[in-house]
Amino acid sequence: MAEEFIPLMIAPEGRSGPAMWFAFQGARIAVLNDADKPALPCCADLAEHGLTPVRSQYLGLYQGTHCYAVEIRESEPLPAGWSALGLRDLFGLVETQLAALSGRAYQILDWDRNHQYCSRCGTQTEPRPDERARACPSCGFTSYPPISPAIMILVTRGRELLLARKPVWPDGRFSALAGFVEPGEMLEDTVVRETREEVGVEIRNIRYFGSQPWPFPHSLMIAFTAEYAGGEISPDGVEIAEARWFDIEHLPKLPPSISISRRLIDTVSGRIARGESVTGHPL
Repeated sequence: MAEEFIPLMIAPEGRSGPAMWFAFQGARIAVLNDADKPALPCCADLAEHGLTPVRSQYLGLYQGTHCYAVEIRESEPLPAGWSALGLRDLFGLVETQLAALSGRAYQILDWDRNHQYCSRCGTQTEPRPDERARACPSCGFTSYPPISPAIMILVTRGRELLLARKPVWPDGRFSALAGFVEPGEMLEDTVVRETREEVGVEIRNIRYFGSQPWPFPHSLMIAFTAEYAGGEISPDGVEIAEARWFDIEHLPKLPPSISISRRLIDTVSGRIARGESVTGHPL
């Protein structure tokens, strides 16, 4: 993503040539119905297609093309040959970099829409010229696009993985444990707490795996591995409906490939199968 996209905040003056438009109606993104897969609109201005954005945020350069996130009224009909997709649907249909940039665009627009007025005194806020922020001209309170950090933890026991199922998931689908970071917590504290609270087991040797922005609505998933250290599995019955140990050769139905949870499970399973240690950055 870093090699493909250069994040910028100040839109170019006198831009000529086409730009890429991440146009949202509510939580759905407008795309062109290409023959093989949907395509994001690329044109000088959306007015060419009869669309009038309610708000706009400049994002930066993707492969040298200027990018904008815009909001379109949900009541405004899309041009012929266009349709609106949910972000989760788009993630499986366009290349990974564009899917991630679509998530960034949605989060920025959602923040801009929800912070038009100061949460402290009610005065209408104004965009700051020097950073991605909205400031209150009355009391000075400044809001920034929110990010909610959440951990993901895959616990191993020899050739087995500890996977769990949330009550709202389809029957048979399991994944790694996850939970939000609480104020004042270090990430490793969250990993230990969430594992203990959700399934009642203790862990050791916590290691960093990777991260993924997850715009549903504005999370940052931070994934770890850990080794089982003791305790019997005891699902909390609220966040977790079922939790079990699975041998890497007999894994259940897993999350889709767009999520870091699937990459985490696939990577760790592969390492175990090859007789490698589950390595990473130690905490």
